[in-house]
Amino acid sequence: MNALKHATFAAGLALAPLDAGGAEPMGWQALADDRAIIRIADAIDRAVDAQDWKRARSYFADRVTADFSSLSGQPAANIASDDLIGAWAGNLKGSKTSLHLRTNHQVVLEADTATVLSNGYAWNRMEGNGDPLWEVWGTYEHHLTRSAAGWKVDGFTFRMTHERGNPWVKATPGQ
Repeated sequence: MNALKHATFAAGLALAPLDAGGAEPMGWQALADDRAIIRIADAIDRAVDAQDWKRARSYFADRVTADFSSLSGQPAANIASDDLIGAWAGNLKGSKTSLHLRTNHQVVLEADTATVLSNGYAWNRMEGNGDPLWEVWGTYEHHLTRSAAGWKVDGFTFRMTHERGNPWVKATPGQ
């Protein structure tokens, strides 16, 4: 068992995030932070898809700078996280469902702040006006700050690279 622990530690360090300057991998705390940060980015997607708005809100600081400009055409804005979650809840409800996936996470830690970059894919589905699907691909950049309550998202950007499907599904809130 001791050999397994050493092998796990060595493998973990090999995969540990680099510091901001690209130096050697960091230790156990960095591994724990790396995992926590990725878990939060993924958990936001799961909470949104489950329409669990209280859980989704729990991952954000009180205010967040949200940039969906490549998707919506609206500029980035610093808003109350309650308003962000309220907007998501108003759009994704009832007859409208979603599935969000992300992969290829890259975490950069700088003391008590972090950035996680990832590739993302999502679809929204709603019956009622032709093709029931709208899909989007792109990259995410989440910015997090460590607080007494743990890591919290205080900024994120989605950069759309491709979309297809019915724009009515994208634009129409669920009933």
